[in-house]
Amino acid sequence: MTAQTLGYTTRRGQRLLEQHTSRRRRRHEANEKLYEASQSRLVINRFARHRLAMVSLVLLVCVYLIALFAEFIAPYDKLERFADQPYAGPTRVHVIDAEGNWHAPFVYKSSIRIDPTSFTYKSVQDTTQRYPVELFSKTEPYKLAGLIPLHHRLFGIDGAQPIFLFGADHLGRDSFSRAIYGSRISLLVGFGGVLISFLLGIVIGGISGYFGGVIDTVCQRLIELIISIPLIPLWMALSAAVPQSWSGIQTYFAITLILSLVGWTGLARVVRGKVIALREEDYVTAARVSAAGTASIIGKHLIPGLTSYLIVHITIAVPAMILGETTLSFLGLGISAPDVSWGSLLQESQDVTVVSNYPWLLMPAAFLVVAVILFNFVGDGMRDAADPYQH
Repeated sequence: MTAQTLGYTTRRGQRLLEQHTSRRRRRHEANEKLYEASQSRLVINRFARHRLAMVSLVLLVCVYLIALFAEFIAPYDKLERFADQPYAGPTRVHVIDAEGNWHAPFVYKSSIRIDPTSFTYKSVQDTTQRYPVELFSKTEPYKLAGLIPLHHRLFGIDGAQPIFLFGADHLGRDSFSRAIYGSRISLLVGFGGVLISFLLGIVIGGISGYFGGVIDTVCQRLIELIISIPLIPLWMALSAAVPQSWSGIQTYFAITLILSLVGWTGLARVVRGKVIALREEDYVTAARVSAAGTASIIGKHLIPGLTSYLIVHITIAVPAMILGETTLSFLGLGISAPDVSWGSLLQESQDVTVVSNYPWLLMPAAFLVVAVILFNFVGDGMRDAADPYQH
C-alpha cells in the first residue's frame, strides 16, 4: 500500500469517527433535554415520531383550511344553479384534444340529454368547442367568510360551460362546491359539541368522584338515565323541538347543544373513576391538609392527572360529533336548505334508483369517511404519546 493510499484511508477513517462522535453527542444532548423536559414536551416529542399521526394531522389541518376558505376553493356558490345541467356527470378535464394536439387543461362543451332506453340524464360532449380551465379565475364579487371582499376563485372556466368535478345534483348545482361549503358546518359542529360535553363531563365526573356519597349517587343515576334512552329517538325528539323558522346559524347552535347534552356521560364516568383513584394519593392528601380549597384540589391536582386521557378523548369525540350531525341532517332533522352540510347533501342518496344512476351524489360520504379516518389516526398517535415514559 502506498503512502498516498494510506494517508487517504487514515483521513477517511478520521472523518467517519468524527461524524460518529458528532451523532452520539447530538443524541446524548437530545436525551438530556428529554430527561429534563416537562410532561407536555415529552408527549409532543413522542407524537412527532408517530409518522402516520403526523401525516394525518397535517392533512386534517388542510381539510379545515379548505372548509375555512370554502368561498375561494369552491368554483361556484352553494346555491348557484345551471338549469340546463340536471344530474350532469363529473366533468372530464383534458390536455389532449380530439385531433391529438396538446393544450393546457381544458373541458369540452357538454349538454344533457335523456337516454331513451334508461330514461336517465346523460352528458353529451361537443369536441369542437374547448373551454380552458383557469387558475384564480375572475368571478362575481363575493366575501370570504362573509368579511373579506374578493373577485377571484381558485379555479374556474372562462365561458358559459360549467365545470363539475363531482357532477351536479337534480337542480344543476355543483356537488363539489356544495360539499366544500357543507364541510364548514359538519367539521365545526364537532368542536362546538365536544367543547360543551367536555366541560360537562369533567365538572360532573370530577364532583361525583371527589365528594362521593349522595352527590355521587345522584350523578350516577342521572348518567344512567341518559344512557338508557335510545340515542336516535332522543335526537329526533330534541330536534323536533327546534322551530322550523330558525335560521341556519340558529339551527347549527341548536344541533351543537343537542349533541353536547347527550355526549358527556361516557367522559363523566371515566373521570369519576380516575378521580376516585387519585383522591387518595399522597399529594392530594397533602393539599387537603394544607387547607387547599375543593376547587383548587380538583383543578390543580386531580384534573392534571387526567390530561393524557382527556387529550385522547377529544380526538375520538370530535368524529363522533361529526357523525351525529350527519345522521341528524341525513334524517331531515338537522341542517336544512338553503344551508348545507354533508348530512343534508346525502339525503338524495336515500333513493337507491338515484344513487345507481348518479353515484357521484355519494361523494359527501367520501369526505366524511376521510375526515373520520384522519381523526382516528391522530387519536391513535395521541394515545401512544399520552404515556411518554413508556418504552
